[in-house]
Amino acid sequence: MRNFFIAIILFANLSVYGQGQTTMVNIKGGFYLPLYSLDSQKIVVKPFLMDIYPVTNMDYKKFVLQFPDWRKSKIKSIYADTNYLHHWTSDTNFNALLALSPVVNVSWFAAKKYCECQGKRLPTVAEWELAGKASETKPDATKDLKFNQWLLNWVSKPNTRMLANVGSTFKNYYGVWDLHGLVWEWTFDFNSALTTGESRGNSGLDNTFFCGGGSFASKDINNYAAFMRFASRSSVKAKYGVPNLGFRCVKDKKNQ
Repeated sequence: MRNFFIAIILFANLSVYGQGQTTMVNIKGGFYLPLYSLDSQKIVVKPFLMDIYPVTNMDYKKFVLQFPDWRKSKIKSIYADTNYLHHWTSDTNFNALLALSPVVNVSWFAAKKYCECQGKRLPTVAEWELAGKASETKPDATKDLKFNQWLLNWVSKPNTRMLANVGSTFKNYYGVWDLHGLVWEWTFDFNSALTTGESRGNSGLDNTFFCGGGSFASKDINNYAAFMRFASRSSVKAKYGVPNLGFRCVKDKKNQ
């Protein structure tokens, strides 16, 4: 009987998720000012497309079925630590209730490969921060006290044992769900979180890339949540699997 109800719940969730799981939305270009930077060091961010949801366990299962080298029993140790897909019961199975939860315990290398196989890529920190500073009604909510307090409340909460489904927080101004309130997310580069500069394409940085999730511009020294994110980024390496760190993909807009 329990399995029957699980199946019913899962089917209902799949129906809702399936309506937009592959949808990407346009993120209008703008500027990003890295932490500890001068106003003259703003990074120009071109318009890009972003997945509306983080990648789910169900999505990732399809990936490892198609690319067996990225299964937990086969992945090379240089690409992932022992936490890789730790919450899965086997190479291709996990608790059915987690199907639409964000996949976590995935290394930067694995997240990068997943996006590449979809014809996409991981967002840069600048891109993530630009999209992440939007609230439900504003493209830039960095000065919105209510929004900042909500974000601070989230980063201050302890992790839950079972993550909620994607689409369970809020849809921001651009139409992107769960940039805050669910999991942190991998970004392609790390040094643009600290100083100005574009590192995309520099493969020599792979071993020191960091995550950047639940984030928006962290130049404001009064934004405590931004500095918590900064600390998180500087403590995570590319092969790490972390139980509250997921990812989503982006794509360059054509004819830019």
